[in-house]
Amino acid sequence: MGTPTYADLAAARILLADLLPPTPSWHYPVLDAAVGAEVWIKHENAQPVGAFKVRGGLTLLASFDDGQRAAGVVAASTGNHAQSIAYAAAHFGAPCTIVMPENANPIKAASVRALGARLLLEGERFDDSRVVAARIGEETGAYYVDSGDEPALIAGVGTAAIELLERTPDVAALFVPVGSGTGAAGAALAAAELAPNCRVIGVQSAQAPAAHDSWRGGELVNRPNRTVIEGVSTAKPFAVPQRIMRELLYDFLLVDDADIRVAQRMLLTSAHTMAEGAGAAALAGLWSVREQYAGQRVAVICSGGNASETELADVLRA
Repeated sequence: MGTPTYADLAAARILLADLLPPTPSWHYPVLDAAVGAEVWIKHENAQPVGAFKVRGGLTLLASFDDGQRAAGVVAASTGNHAQSIAYAAAHFGAPCTIVMPENANPIKAASVRALGARLLLEGERFDDSRVVAARIGEETGAYYVDSGDEPALIAGVGTAAIELLERTPDVAALFVPVGSGTGAAGAALAAAELAPNCRVIGVQSAQAPAAHDSWRGGELVNRPNRTVIEGVSTAKPFAVPQRIMRELLYDFLLVDDADIRVAQRMLLTSAHTMAEGAGAAALAGLWSVREQYAGQRVAVICSGGNASETELADVLRA
């Protein structure tokens, strides 16, 4: 399985220029004052599916020939990877099957259906749905799009960091949420080329620390998945992102689910931004080490804004 390079990100940037406009990057005085630093937010919640993953889905499906597209695609996800693949499949006219957990976010499930994909709700958690999707791919011949170990996805989502670093090349650190690790791996590749002094820091829920513990220990390890934060909910690490993160990631932080909820509220009240849990995880990570970056310019990736009504109620209570 290949490992993408910055050249792959650059090629994806050219491809996506005709498919997705750049998303905005802003900093906000109230949030800056609270953190004690100039905090630039990369607003991937502004994507057409409300999340950064769409960059990867379009990059992958664009590389398929007509026969591959006709055979279709299948993917498993808590929601944003699902929307990405469904969106790309609709754009390129490919049949699409999505497997999501039984308790899937209704907003994300509705989006998948609206995009024309066949949706199956199977499995208690993402890791269970992943097994079902892989089996469907084997049985039907549809291309199984792994949410982490797919180099084209890393190249695609890495373009978000390219856009950010072109706007703010002098950031001291870039905080990125980690579920599968594609976003952090792509950001690390972009920073190594465009801003080598920028520290790329991954952030994951302490209630699902598989990627963090694998990075710390230098080998892939499974961990219990007890998080309620959908976009970082996985019990198993992914080999390709881990290879990149081990080489290029400066640090990797764990934050509690409760701290992520607080960060969501902070984004809502201080930055006019409705973020889902994974979209606020990067800010939660920055908040946990804010003293280290006092007075500096830093950035966070707001990876998505697909919060359910139940999630928003939890945020307002945080």
